[in-house]
Amino acid sequence: MTNDILSISGVGKRFGGLRALDDVNLNVRQGSVHAIIGPNGAGKSTLLNCLVGRIIPDEGSVTFDGGSLLGHSPHQINQAGIARVFQTPEIFGELSVMENVMIPAFARKDGAFRINAWARARERRAVREEAEHILDDLNLWEQRDQIVNSMSRGDKRRLELAMCLVQHPKLLLLDEPTAGMSRADTNNTVDLLKKIAERGITKVIIEHDMHVVFSLAETVSVMAQGTVIAEGTPEQIKASDKVQEAYLGGAHL
Repeated sequence: MTNDILSISGVGKRFGGLRALDDVNLNVRQGSVHAIIGPNGAGKSTLLNCLVGRIIPDEGSVTFDGGSLLGHSPHQINQAGIARVFQTPEIFGELSVMENVMIPAFARKDGAFRINAWARARERRAVREEAEHILDDLNLWEQRDQIVNSMSRGDKRRLELAMCLVQHPKLLLLDEPTAGMSRADTNNTVDLLKKIAERGITKVIIEHDMHVVFSLAETVSVMAQGTVIAEGTPEQIKASDKVQEAYLGGAHL
């Protein structure tokens, strides 16, 4: 009996004459950390967009926690238990850190986003206490009243991660979570992701930084030209000549 929480089978997607995804097959075990790597243009972010309902595949199936994701809106998929950290943080810049975390917490409880969600959420002690706990876990408690637009890039990424965690997702998708960070911020993010592993959340990570990939992932899938060309443990991927050639033109990872 499989314990895969996510199953992608035969997924394909065209944009005009460009075949962005070509017969993608990938399974993610429940509770695991699964990295997807590959050169720019390999189809990694397009695949993630298929998982969250932003792009509808032309063919194939995507099954999450026993049910199909195809035909569902991004909001419905989020409510089913999938949260995503984007390449560019999607946050509310004019609001405080605390308000940013309370919005998705309230939306998760209410089943829908409201334009006045943060105002209503402030009145709910349980929601605020949960937001406080998440901010403390991610070392953002001291910045809880700070307006988000004034934060550093690294802190904004941590905030978006907090906004995902407060939703109690079953699956967390991280699209280049350390992009644009200094090495110190990158190392701090790796440490935080290791810390939240204790929550048992399944994680799929797209990342170009091999230090991050090999520090976190249990399984690595390699994409090139819209399809998965290899999969294995970090050690197997490091040793694969096929991966070296496709990913770095023969240079060593």
